Amino acid sequence: MEFQFKNKTVVVTGASSGMGYAIAQSFVEEGATVIAVARRTDRLLELKESLKDASGVLLPITADLAVDENNSCIVETAVQEGGRIDILINNAGMMDEFMPIGEVDDALWDKVFKINLDSPRHAMKTAINHMVDDGRGGVIINIASIGGLEGCRAGAAYTASKHALVGLTKNTAYMYAHDNIRCLAICPGGVKTEVGKYASHPSERGIQRVMSGLDATIRQADVQEIADLVLFMASEKADFVNGAAIPVDGGVSAN
Repeated sequence: MEFQFKNKTVVVTGASSGMGYAIAQSFVEEGATVIAVARRTDRLLELKESLKDASGVLLPITADLAVDENNSCIVETAVQEGGRIDILINNAGMMDEFMPIGEVDDALWDKVFKINLDSPRHAMKTAINHMVDDGRGGVIINIASIGGLEGCRAGAAYTASKHALVGLTKNTAYMYAHDNIRCLAICPGGVKTEVGKYASHPSERGIQRVMSGLDATIRQADVQEIADLVLFMASEKADFVNGAAIPVDGGVSAN
């Protein structure tokens, strides 16, 4: 059997649960060496154990991506382990209590931007330079959100951070297109993950406004549906897709 990512080195952040867990798992099953990054060591080890008979290899790294240098270190680890970095998946992210700008405090704003924008930025910078120097190119996929395409799906900090991530994606795609480097964003809508439970004190105004614009009849995506799209976009079958921000929301953003 031919595995489409055999001999590829992949970094996946936020790999201990949800979309990141499914993405890392899928790449390993397709033959890749995956540097799986998260704060929860137990979940990473659980994922590694579940993949012991897979065609690829999972290398767990416990790291706090709010620390800038950790984002560069995970890319350097990938290069050390695989000789190069082929694919970077910036999946780690956090929500913002759905706070509109009149309620959001500086600490929350800074924390959301640290994880949703600065973490991918540092990892991308290191990965890009390795890809350029290597001369064979690579793929960077940022997990953004339909909140990065619209203004009414989250709070102010999350919305602004994901809009910025989409902008960074497009700029990177254009700047490095001649280096055979592709950069694109996947923009999920509702997905069955743990991320929502971390909104411990959601804004009443924010929740009411966000929920009032949603079509409750459209189901949430399964994490594997997002993982399948990520693998396709990272593959040679999607070689001409670059700089795109792709909504994956069952049609919610079409309304």
